[in-house]
Parts: sequence; C-alpha cells; structure tokens
Amino acid sequence: MKAINIRNKYLKFFENHGHKVIPSAPLIPENDPSVLFTTAGMQPLVPYLLGEKHPEGTRLTDYQKCVRTVDIDEVGDNRHLTYFEMLGNWSLGDYFKEESIKMSFEFLTKELGIPVEKLFVTVFKGDEDAPKDEESAKIWEKVGMPKDHIYYFGKDDNWWIAGEEGPCGPDTEMFYDTGKEACSENCDPSCGCGKYVEIWNNVFMEYYKSKDGTYSKLKQRNVDTGLGLERMAMLLQGKETPYDTEIFAPIMEELKNLAKSDDISSRRIVAEHLRCSIMIISDGGRPSNVDRGYILRRLIRRMTRHLNKLQIDLNELSNLIDLNIDVLKEMYPELEKNREEIKKVLIEEKDKFIKTLANGEREFEKVILRLKKENQTKIDGQIVFHLYDTYGFPPEVTSDLAKEQGFTIDMENFQKLYKEHQEKSRMGSEQKFKGGLADQSPETICYHTATHLLNAALKIVINKDVHQKGSNITPERMRFDFSCDHKLTDEEKKKVEDLVNEWIKQALPVTVQEMKKEDAIKSGAECMFIEKYPDIVTVYSIGNVSKELCGGPHVKNTSELGTFKIQKEEASSAGVRRIKAILIK
Repeated sequence: MKAINIRNKYLKFFENHGHKVIPSAPLIPENDPSVLFTTAGMQPLVPYLLGEKHPEGTRLTDYQKCVRTVDIDEVGDNRHLTYFEMLGNWSLGDYFKEESIKMSFEFLTKELGIPVEKLFVTVFKGDEDAPKDEESAKIWEKVGMPKDHIYYFGKDDNWWIAGEEGPCGPDTEMFYDTGKEACSENCDPSCGCGKYVEIWNNVFMEYYKSKDGTYSKLKQRNVDTGLGLERMAMLLQGKETPYDTEIFAPIMEELKNLAKSDDISSRRIVAEHLRCSIMIISDGGRPSNVDRGYILRRLIRRMTRHLNKLQIDLNELSNLIDLNIDVLKEMYPELEKNREEIKKVLIEEKDKFIKTLANGEREFEKVILRLKKENQTKIDGQIVFHLYDTYGFPPEVTSDLAKEQGFTIDMENFQKLYKEHQEKSRMGSEQKFKGGLADQSPETICYHTATHLLNAALKIVINKDVHQKGSNITPERMRFDFSCDHKLTDEEKKKVEDLVNEWIKQALPVTVQEMKKEDAIKSGAECMFIEKYPDIVTVYSIGNVSKELCGGPHVKNTSELGTFKIQKEEASSAGVRRIKAILIK
C-alpha cells in the first residue's frame, strides 16, 4: 500500500468517526518558539490540549509534516530520517482510553488488514506519580488482543511528555512483529533488535508536569496519537527500509545511475537530506548561521559532501531536485508551486559550500604542515572537531585526507567533544520547548501579546508590507523576526517603542472571535501561510490597532504588559531583521 493511500485511509477513517480533518501546520512554526521546527502533530495544538476551544471542535485528525534534528548524523543507516510525516487523531476533552483503543485496533486490523498475531502492545506499569494502567490492558483484551501480546513498562517506555514540563501522561504503544528471529528468550517490544517495530502511540494526556517535577491533573483529559507514515508504508509493503518504498526508490535508483563510486549510505544521506531540505525551503526556511537556518545549511552541506563522495557531478543537483518534487508533489502539491524557489536556494547554498569545502581543505593543509615540522603523525581530536565545527568539515573527510598523508586521527577525543556538542544542542532545543508558548506562563502570555503590538507598530513606522517571519518567546524576553530591507535607525526604533507603550497605556481590550477564513481575510486580519488554516479560524484583536489570526493565548488587556523596551535590533537573514525586547513591570 502506497504511503499516500495509507494517509488517505487514515484521514477518512477518523473523519467517519466524527473527527474534523485539519491541515498540516507549517514546518516552521508561526508564533510558536517552542522548537526550531514542528516536531510532532501535537505541537501546534498545545493551547487546545490545555483547555482552549479549537474552532473545529473536540475531535481532530490530520497529517503533520515534521522535522527532528537530533539524529542528523545517524542518517545513512537503514532507519533514521530527519523529515517524516506523522498521522494523528486527537480528543480534546472528548473520548478517552476505550474509544481511542477501539478505533486504533479497528484501523490496524480492518482498514490496513494487519493480522492480530502480528500486533503487540505496551501499557504503563505505574509508579509513585500515576497508577498502573490496567484499564488500557483490559480494553485491549476486550477488543481482541491476546493477553500474552500485552506488556507493562515504566516511564522510559510508556510515558510521554515534550520537554521537561507541560501536558503529559501514560501511553499505549502498538508494535508490528516483523517476523525476524527473536534475539533472545527475553526479546519483547522494548528490545531494539528489530523484531518489534513501533507503529503507533496513543497518549492519554491527563497530567501536567511542573518545573519542580510535581504532577497535577489537567482540567480536561485528552488523547494525542502519532503514527509514522514512512515506517508504516515500509512494513505494509514488506520492505527492509524506508528507502526501499516509493517515497525514496526513484531518487535512490537515479543516484546509483549517476554515481561513479557507489555507496549505499551516501545515497541514503543525499536522498533523505534533499527531501528534508526541499520541505523546509518550501515552508519558508532559508539557510543561515543560526537556529533553523543553521540546521538547513548543515543538511545541504552534508548532502553536497556525499554527492562529492559518490562522484556525482554537482550540476546534476537541479535534475535531482526536479525528480524529488515530481515524486512528492502528489503528497505535497505546494512543492510544484515553490519548485523554482527551492532550486534557487538549494543550488546557491551548494555553491557556497563548495567554497567552504575548499577553505576546510586549505586549513587542513596548514595543520599537516605544522604537524610535520613537529614530527607528529597523529591529529588531535580537538583539531578534527575544530575543522568540523568551524568549517563544516566532516570527520570522515579529515580521516581520508589524513590517511593519504600518512597520519592517523584521535577519533576518541573527537567523539568526546562531539558528544558534548550534541548534549549542548539537545539542551538548547529542550530549553526552546520549555521557554515557548507551551508553558502558558503569565509572563510568556504577556510577551506573546506584545509581539502583536510590535508587528502593528512596525507596519506604521516602516511600511504596511512588513510581516512577521518568526518569533521566540520565553518568560524573560521576546525575539521577533520581520521582513525589512534595512537596518532600523535609532529614530525608527524609538518610534516603534513609543507606539507600543502608548497602546499599552491606553489599556486596549484584547478580544477573540471565530469566523470563516475568507471573512477574516476580508476584515484585514494579519496572517502568514493563510492556506494552512482551517475554514473556521480564531482572530485576536487588540483595540483597533491589531488584528491577527492566532491560536492564543493572550492577556485580556494591554495594561497588563508593563513597559516595552527594545534591547537590540539586528539582521536575521537576507531581507529579515530581528528585534529583541523585554517588558519591564
């Protein structure tokens, strides 16, 4: 069964069970600084999981485009992906465990035709924070799951939370038995040997974890589910890896035809990173040296390096992009519309990296000359890491060049430094989630409302064509990216600051309305990615100065904000400026 057919079956099934189909949120979150990219279907729905009313009701379903970056360097094996699609269904204070499990079982066995004997499930075994989930186990038995196919595991396996705090709860996970030989007599769904593959996760979200580690009950019980499309397609098609499915097979075959030096790992890296880059660029991402722009740059550079390794003419990149878009456009029609821009961004970045690669090689030559003078034959891991971190020079390239010169490299020290670097990156990513709108703190809500005032002020002071390009909000400060072709003068910054503070002093009411999308547009509501929104949208107005499509939350009145102060204004990327500001109370 093709991936798009699985997606269509899923959405139709849940629509028939009373769910409203909502569009995928963009990969680059608008008004949500929680992570660099949209990483899960629940991420755009956090305000509704915490109690806000969704305009489409209490039962929702969608496919969500996702990017997760922790395992970039693992891509090239037979299973890791940075871009993937997640199918999900949600109950926002509606049904709970019984109906959720019944629908999951019916979809897997009836709609997808998976034999019951191929399915295994896990549930939460309980601890001091929450009881053993015997209810879910009994429901699974009731719908037809054999008792010996049900396992109990702890928080590491059967508890879900994004970051360190926020909505969370026990989950039940579904696994597919691939038929592989068990690795031992103790082999079970918690084993990583590959016999059991997780295919679906239903989170019973009824708790909130606070910063101090304590748990409290949410005011409504929710169900949050996620089913990985590429993985399901692979299993239903009887393929060994996602790269063998129709999503990747044409590009993998073309890379093999073009390669003068074939390597399966390099072909997977090129195919995966090219798809991920195309999707990010199509949703508005651009390469840069910070945050999501740096991730995109890293993906393109790694892809380019492996095109070189395969000895593929880099001028073939344009044709490879076309092939990828032709394969994917049935699933993502927006790619056709953005084809030329995608090609422009990718090819420009590839051309830049060729120079970077040359710079790295020159730096490497300097290192070799110095070490030869010192009669050294081993390159320290610190040097290898410096070449990697500063020049984007992959360690395997350093290793190859070192070998040609009769040198070895200290990979152990490099790995140590690299792991420290990864841990810092991971902690930074978690901090972004912790510090974003997801925490719903009063301070964060104030800053969120202030971004709307700032956006309105910039339109008056600069010009009406200024648009928000992104934001990052913590309880301590706000960061706001906007379209602008010049550095703001001191006079412009002062005017913006004064306008925002004047509106705060005016104690303007903040009101919310639900309306049809076309009515919102006619009313002049500000919105990026309007095509991504459902037919019924939420519009927040601040007096007569601001009107934006937004999921909230916001303060009731601007008098709650305090004094607005711009701390810094700087370039973010080409044609985009960034303001960092605080609220003083």
